[in-house]
Amino acid sequence: MQKLLTRVAQANTLLCVGLDPTGSDEDVTRRLPQVIAETAPYAAAFKPNLAFFLSRGNGTQLLRQVVAAVPDGIPVILDGKFGDIANTAMHYAQFAYDVVGADAVTVNPYMGADAVVPFARPGKFVFALAKTSNQSAVQEAVLQSGEPVSDFTAKMLADLDATHGNIGLVAGATDAAALSRLRQLCPTQWFLVPGIGAQGGDLAAVLKAGLFADGGGLLINASRSIWQAEDSAAAARELMNEINECRPVTASLLNK
Repeated sequence: MQKLLTRVAQANTLLCVGLDPTGSDEDVTRRLPQVIAETAPYAAAFKPNLAFFLSRGNGTQLLRQVVAAVPDGIPVILDGKFGDIANTAMHYAQFAYDVVGADAVTVNPYMGADAVVPFARPGKFVFALAKTSNQSAVQEAVLQSGEPVSDFTAKMLADLDATHGNIGLVAGATDAAALSRLRQLCPTQWFLVPGIGAQGGDLAAVLKAGLFADGGGLLINASRSIWQAEDSAAAARELMNEINECRPVTASLLNK
């Protein structure tokens, strides 16, 4: 988290550049370092999506090359949405951190603390799914208590963060009202926010709902809209500027 806070303050950006590489192995191997280099000035973090790498024969090698290509000081979030019992989660954590070299991961907390805590190592960070941006998600199903599954999950993640630290949430940009609810339940945790760009999330509404008072607290992810752009640098710079137009930046954030 300190690495992320430093990067956010130094580069004045909340943009997370998602890496969902499509195309032939040859094209992807050539283009990945180009996109990273072109967008790095505007990136608070990079987020390679595990599925887009494991579908290739050289996927693990490519992931390690991504980590090596990202400039020092910019965190790498491995988007694997891992979720299993503790013993298995420990091995996923070893893959993400020790083999790939990622700084953070995304996790599916359906199995509770077992699926989350093994990833919350010192110096690493976990973004656990609370409210995803896809239409068929079940997180808005209502429990007998009257609260949606997403709110129940957020409370669990807040408790885990209070105990273990290094735990944030994934909250989709396609439902700003739900994101606002999650911010009320988790007032101090960072959110990773997919769904801007190709999925049509309302950027201004999301920032209003989820930003901290100092202008931090959210990582706004964009993947396809940057990877598929003719000019990835321009696409990243434009989105970073759009984000910054809607956020305050206070001395407390800049001093972190």
